Amino acid sequence: MPPAAPPTVDDILGLLRGVIDPELGGNVVDLGMVPAVTVADDGHVLITVKLTISGCPLRAQIKKDVETRVGAHPGVSKVKIEWGEMTPDERSAVMSKARWNAKENAPDTAIPANTRVLAIASGKGGVGKSSVTVNLAAAIAARGFTVGVLDADIWGFSVPRLLGISDRLEAQKVDGSDRPLIIPNERRVGAGTLKVVSTGFLVDEETALMWRGLMLTKAVEQFLNDVRWGQLDYLLIDMPPGTGDVQMGLARMLPRTDMLIVTTPARAAQKVAVRAADMARRSFLRVAGVVENMSTFICNHGEHYALFGEGGGRELAETIGAELLAQIPLEAAVAAGGDSGAPVAIDGQGEAAQAFRALAERLVNETVPPIALAGCSARMLESIELTLGRKPATAS
Repeated sequence: MPPAAPPTVDDILGLLRGVIDPELGGNVVDLGMVPAVTVADDGHVLITVKLTISGCPLRAQIKKDVETRVGAHPGVSKVKIEWGEMTPDERSAVMSKARWNAKENAPDTAIPANTRVLAIASGKGGVGKSSVTVNLAAAIAARGFTVGVLDADIWGFSVPRLLGISDRLEAQKVDGSDRPLIIPNERRVGAGTLKVVSTGFLVDEETALMWRGLMLTKAVEQFLNDVRWGQLDYLLIDMPPGTGDVQMGLARMLPRTDMLIVTTPARAAQKVAVRAADMARRSFLRVAGVVENMSTFICNHGEHYALFGEGGGRELAETIGAELLAQIPLEAAVAAGGDSGAPVAIDGQGEAAQAFRALAERLVNETVPPIALAGCSARMLESIELTLGRKPATAS
C-alpha cells in the first residue's frame, strides 16, 4: 500500500479543533492559541501553540491531545510542538473571546467541557459493542469516576437490560434552565457512579422504533442537550453499527470525541470495521484504539478455542494505524452477566472480567486520561491582571 499523502494545513486545523481548553471552554484554534502550522512533504507537522501561562499545568494534557489527534492522520509521520507564551494583549484578547463565546453562543451540548467523550463504534452489528460499552463503563466507574452512558443505538438499544436498569426516564424543572430536563438513571458501582440514558427507558424492550435518519439524529441531539448530566469524568456512547446519520451527527455535535473501534477476529468484521475508522478520520475524530472482542472461546475446562478466527483485531489496528488496546475472550459469564444486568467487569473473576478491567486501567492511565482542571487559565489570569495593576474582568 503506497504511503498516504501528507495532510493540508486545513486538515491539521480541523483536527486541532477537537483539542479543548477545558477552562476557557473552546478549542485551541478558535481561541487563537495556534498561530502557525506547517506541513512538510514528508509528513512532518510543526505546530506552534501559545499558552496563557508558560508553566500551565494543563500543558501536558494539551500536548498529548495535540499529538494524538494530529498523529492519527495517516499522512502524518511526525508531530512537533513549539511552545510559546501569550503577551498581555494576547491573553486579554483570548479571555475576551472566551467570555464572548460563553455569553453569545450557548453550548452545543450539556456535556461539560472537561468530560472525556468516548464513542464505542463498530462497522457491523453482532460484535458485542454494547457489551463492551457497559463493561468498560462499569470498570471505569469502579475506579471512582462518574461515567455517563448514552445508548445512541436508538433502534437496537440493549444498555438498560445489560445494566439491569428498568426505571422510566423523567423530566424535572432544574434551576438555571428555562425548560424541564431529563434526569438520567443512576447506578452506583464501587466508589463511582453510572448515569445512563437510553430510548429503552422510554419504550418497552419489545417495541420496534421505526424512525428515519433525521429522527435518530434528533433523538441523540436531545440526549446531549436536554439531559441534566451534571459533572462527568467520562461519557461513553454506545453507537449504532455502521457509518450513518447518528455517527455524522455526533461528529458535528461533539467534535472532541475519541472513538474506540470494536471488532472480532473474523476477517469479514475487520474489513467492515475499517469503514468506521475511515468515517471517524473524515470527521476529524481521533481513533483512540481497537478492541478485539470474542477473541477466543474459553470453555469450562479453561481451554481456548479460536471460534471466529485469529488476528482480526491486530490487522485492523495495523491497517488504521491505531493501537490494539485489548483482546476480550468469549466467556459464558459475559452473556450471563448481560442477561442478569450484572456486568462481569464489576465482580467477575474470569479472564474476560480481568480484560475489561485492564482495558479501563489503560484508557484512564494512558490513552484517554481524565482532564484535571489545574487552574492555569481563568484563575491564574486574575492574579496576573492584579499584578499588572488592572481590575480582573468578570467572566460571563
